[in-house]
Amino acid sequence: MAVKRFVLNGISYHGKGAIQEIPGIVRGKGFQKAFVATDPDLVQLGVTKKLTDLLDREGMAYEIYSNIKPNPTIENVQSGVAAYQASGADYMIAIGGGSSMDTGKAIGIIVNNPQFADVRSLEGVAPTQKPTVFTIAVPTTAGTAAEATINYVITDTEKKRKFVCVDVNDIPNVAVVDPDMMCTMPKSLTAATGMDALTHAIEGYTTQAAWELADCLNLEAIRLISQNLRSAVENQPQGREGMALAQYVTGMAFSNVGLGIAHSMAHTLGAVYDTPHGVACAMCLPIVMEYNQEYTGEKLREVARAMGAETQGMDQASYRQAAIDAVRQLSMDVGIPTKLEALKEEDLRFLAESAAADACAPGNPREAGVEDFISLFRKLM
Repeated sequence: MAVKRFVLNGISYHGKGAIQEIPGIVRGKGFQKAFVATDPDLVQLGVTKKLTDLLDREGMAYEIYSNIKPNPTIENVQSGVAAYQASGADYMIAIGGGSSMDTGKAIGIIVNNPQFADVRSLEGVAPTQKPTVFTIAVPTTAGTAAEATINYVITDTEKKRKFVCVDVNDIPNVAVVDPDMMCTMPKSLTAATGMDALTHAIEGYTTQAAWELADCLNLEAIRLISQNLRSAVENQPQGREGMALAQYVTGMAFSNVGLGIAHSMAHTLGAVYDTPHGVACAMCLPIVMEYNQEYTGEKLREVARAMGAETQGMDQASYRQAAIDAVRQLSMDVGIPTKLEALKEEDLRFLAESAAADACAPGNPREAGVEDFISLFRKLM
């Protein structure tokens, strides 16, 4: 076997009340002031306050930066870099979903690698030389796993596209995965982020770069998501805890082996229509599984089993269909739409060209050209 690389957080904390570990981490490092990267909704909902109350109680200085929008933009990042530099902070706490985490990653990289201040030059595998500023990542959604990955996604509004950055220097130093920080998610967001996690796990399991270490993690994540997402949507504590773990488990895996064209399509839909990423992933995943099925060997049998299907005695076509059906059923059960109303026929070629150029496309088990993407997008209409 060729040499494989696996990059993980230096340390992670899991379970109810895990954020209580943060003051000890900070004191142990001798840091003086936190730059808290979060989004305005979390500030308004009082989720960020759970963290800042803890810092206040411990007498720890911080400054909040909340100029972060869903599908964060180049401008979000650049204003964040300026805010960090003006704040006097010496470390970052990124709290939120993928938007906060991705913005925080880009800010931290540029602060320590100012030659990438244009942000666009970070696309792909950028030759950064220094690690991000010391970052503690606190997810408030159970889906993106940005706290565990070497990837982040930024939107270029001028060019109507998202671009993926892959950089071992951007992984947060510490991940604090506390299900108590996720309990304020509404049903729709719980469902969307959970289906994003499932897309990570299935695409990571079937990508061209998949191998045994990632496979065992992704299969366990598929099992956990199948067992816990429905109850998490109902805000049941066991479901929240299961999803908090599941999204982190697949994050460790897909970060190191890549994804496929369901994510290429979702990135494009997010850039053009501002479609929530998890919703886009959920709609695209079964369509892409059908497209890829002849190139996945026996893997869809294992996906079907992990999702609770009884595959004994099934032939190959049947267990592949069982896996696809299980994904569709879970998506419907948690209220994800099957069609995208905003999608227009005249946009299909631009969408297809953008998806074909996306950084996730080369990892797909089956090659997809522009005409293939047009056909796949049309199935969402």
